[in-house]
Amino acid sequence: MPKMKTKSSAKKRFKVTGSGKIKRKHAFKSHILTKKTKKQKRNLTHAGLVHKADLANIKQQLCMK
Repeated sequence: MPKMKTKSSAKKRFKVTGSGKIKRKHAFKSHILTKKTKKQKRNLTHAGLVHKADLANIKQQLCMK
């Protein structure tokens, strides 16, 4: 059986930390920023962690076990 391929979209969007957690960026920070407040844009800048409900799906896309 051939090797599993990693989803290209997933490897561009997620990074695995040293402890095995998966980091992600916030959405809604790329355009139409004039109507968003400074506080909203600042809070969207910080990276977050993937929620545990989505963790299994993301790990499957990244070919992790």
